[in-house]
Amino acid sequence: MTSKVPLPKPFTVPLPIPPVLKPARTDGTTDFYEIVQKPARAEIIPGSPTQVWGYNGLFPGPTIVSRSGRRTQVRHRNELPVPVAVHLHGGKTPAESDGYPTDLILPGGGGASHQHHGATGRVSKGAKDYVYPLDQPAATLWYHDHRMDFTGPQVWRGLAGFHLVHDDEADALPLPQGDHDVPLMICDRAFDEDGSFLYPSVSPDLQGEPGVTEEYMEGVLGDVILVNGAPWPVMEVDNTRYRFRLLNASNARRYQLALDPPAAEFVQVGSDVGLLGAPVRHDELPIAPAERFEVVIDFSAYPVGTQVTLKNTLGDGGTADVMRFRVARKAKDDSRVPSRLVEFERLSRSSATRTRQVNFTQGANDGRVMWTINGKVFDPDRADVESKLGTTEIWRVVTDVHHPLHIHMAHFQVLSRGSEGRVRPSDAGWKDTMDIPDSELVEVLVRFTGYRGRYVFHCHNLEHEDMMMMGNLDVM
Repeated sequence: MTSKVPLPKPFTVPLPIPPVLKPARTDGTTDFYEIVQKPARAEIIPGSPTQVWGYNGLFPGPTIVSRSGRRTQVRHRNELPVPVAVHLHGGKTPAESDGYPTDLILPGGGGASHQHHGATGRVSKGAKDYVYPLDQPAATLWYHDHRMDFTGPQVWRGLAGFHLVHDDEADALPLPQGDHDVPLMICDRAFDEDGSFLYPSVSPDLQGEPGVTEEYMEGVLGDVILVNGAPWPVMEVDNTRYRFRLLNASNARRYQLALDPPAAEFVQVGSDVGLLGAPVRHDELPIAPAERFEVVIDFSAYPVGTQVTLKNTLGDGGTADVMRFRVARKAKDDSRVPSRLVEFERLSRSSATRTRQVNFTQGANDGRVMWTINGKVFDPDRADVESKLGTTEIWRVVTDVHHPLHIHMAHFQVLSRGSEGRVRPSDAGWKDTMDIPDSELVEVLVRFTGYRGRYVFHCHNLEHEDMMMMGNLDVM
């Protein structure tokens, strides 16, 4: 999509950092947070205010910082004109708090959470309490809207934020900390001539007929790259190491990140749901929608005064640039990247109890072109996969065109890609989302630890998800 508003010159807007949300209260076991989902105005394009749908009216939403093993409870109150659902992406979460697509918070009501079971899901009026045990290692997670049929337009309007999990093992590492530990939410958007978000919904109020037109079967792409909600921003840095928590929060756009000039490299220390056993070095880093990478960049490779551009080698025009770092000063650096990071369990093919075939392909339903899994469109009442808690399975996933696979609750490791079985260097670690190119066979080892209940797995191209490319996962 092409923006109609005059766009700013790249690298003129300072990089904003989302605020860290403080608990409303705490007790011996739990931190309690409160978030209001509401419309607000934000000056994303200088001089042209944009209405966002934001967590606490912010885009990105406020960052929640939690400790592994300490329960976090978030009360979401809905003051938007539409129903919402909240998914903690990467969380090992009980089913009732996972953000199942039909577990909705309806608009209105007071501050209390009143829940009942509707025809297809748990429905709350006005507010809902989401409970996250966070019995999982340190990781960069994120939370976003997950309403059935409308995830794409509602995330596009701003419903996304970071949720960072810390633990003692990760905190003991000498990696960059404090102001040198920076979350970067990368996404693309397009803007109308009045500064509003452009999105091709067939229903202007997002409440009527679901989905987008078939013209956007490949997903919705914008021509403006935002980082933490700012267009092509600039960040002043010391000539020291920085740890960046990279998140691709785009609806459909993939990126291939590179530094220009390329004197430094990306030293990957973490993947979607945890740190790696050992660092992995990259000259370029592919990142599909919803994937996260924790990387260290050492700016001592550049003289003070150097301007370093984060490029997207898959883009052209405005989408070829992401942001810029300006090496502004010398500073002391006590950080380093050790050769060993955390204890890491590598799964083996022999640990799997069964193998499943999962085909992501285009299909049709009632004459309408849709995206399907194993030839079926999503049905909330149908069990597509039944897996036993505590087991490990091999999923053999084949696509017709590019699809990023996301599995709720269960985490996985990439076992093989293509006919030669080679994995990408960026496949390292525990993942919840992975990039699958056109017509490629990928094998992943999925471990079902966490909780019993009904979850979903789906394509994280959000327009594909809204076009029914989703299946039910029942953990028994």
